[in-house]
Amino acid sequence: MSNIADVTGRLRKMPAEAGDPVSYVMAIGDARVSLNELIGRQVRFDFDGVICCIHCDRVTKKSFNQGYCYPCFRKLAACDSCIMSPEKCHYHLGTCREPEWGEANCMIEHVVYLANSSGLKVGITRGSQIPTRWIDQGAVEAIPMFRVATRHLSGLVEVACKTHVADRTNWRAMLKGDVPELDLVHERQRILALIEEDVASLREAHGQEAIRSVDEEGFDLSFPVQVWPEKIKTHNLDKIPEAEGVLEGIKGQYLILDTGVINIRKFTGYEVRFRVMDA
Repeated sequence: MSNIADVTGRLRKMPAEAGDPVSYVMAIGDARVSLNELIGRQVRFDFDGVICCIHCDRVTKKSFNQGYCYPCFRKLAACDSCIMSPEKCHYHLGTCREPEWGEANCMIEHVVYLANSSGLKVGITRGSQIPTRWIDQGAVEAIPMFRVATRHLSGLVEVACKTHVADRTNWRAMLKGDVPELDLVHERQRILALIEEDVASLREAHGQEAIRSVDEEGFDLSFPVQVWPEKIKTHNLDKIPEAEGVLEGIKGQYLILDTGVINIRKFTGYEVRFRVMDA
């Protein structure tokens, strides 16, 4: 891995590793560029107008669901509505778009958690995605509440929680570093008490061991940000195919430039040229 001053290829989701702070890599084609070392440097993206599906590799005029062509968006289980709303899982009805994919990704243990990214929120993720999911959300802290047998059940638990706590991140507040201090251990106990009857009903229907409350420790995260933006302006490569500025920080899947922020995940599959202008 190195700091390449000039590289061209397809953007991918930014790999990251937990640390103090989180360590980010820019994945462009076969190149891997260490981003933390570039904070304070002038960088530039140029989009050449080509978008390729991250699944089938076909060229597409428009990206759907952060990187897919329309046919893949319509046929892949990873793009089905139940991914965003797991309580709507229809695997048990025999109508899953890709049953084998569902078995590998949904019929496995999931974690229902509380996180603090722009305030208290509830979320779910595969057990193997901790702490990656929390890094992607820009959470400064998170704590597991339940370990649940399937994605569907985790969605049902999340629905019970959403009566009492948000399930969305205010990404603008997250990028301003405007995050309140919270006691997640206390919040976990508070939410557990509020949903006790709902969880009891789910356990009665699906089995006691299918939904296990946990007393696991929380996880703290810090991000490599030198300057928090006062106002959030976004770079949209679909409208203006270039973005340039001093890299002032990285949080979630966003690069924070002094000229605006750019959501790298939104542009996965885009052919771009990335340059360090003051190299």
